[in-house]
Amino acid sequence: MTKPERDQDREERITMEIVVDAYGPEEQAMGWYYYLQDTLQFPFNATCVTKRRTSPLKEGAKVEVVGLAPAEECEQDMFVEIAWEDDRLAVPLSQLEAPKADEETQQAIEDWHYWVNRGYKF
Repeated sequence: MTKPERDQDREERITMEIVVDAYGPEEQAMGWYYYLQDTLQFPFNATCVTKRRTSPLKEGAKVEVVGLAPAEECEQDMFVEIAWEDDRLAVPLSQLEAPKADEETQQAIEDWHYWVNRGYKF
């Protein structure tokens, strides 16, 4: 995926709202976790937009996102839980898009995609 152009509004939101006062990788991860927890409106339908080795989802797969994975699962990457067979499965949020979700949910997902695609890390 190509690196997105710098988006000043998004950069400011990330810096001033999401990772504000974060002094290390763990604090940045928790900033993202709590931002997503407060912003994403579950459940919502999503589509897999990229294949990942850490996930069984294939590009184009439709899933129902039912929650955010537990905080300890999100120390290196942000994971959401999807309905999977008769259980739940955690998959990387960067693998999903939700064009029919509410506006805040879409923005939060796009913020996370932006962070990842710009090459930012915890």
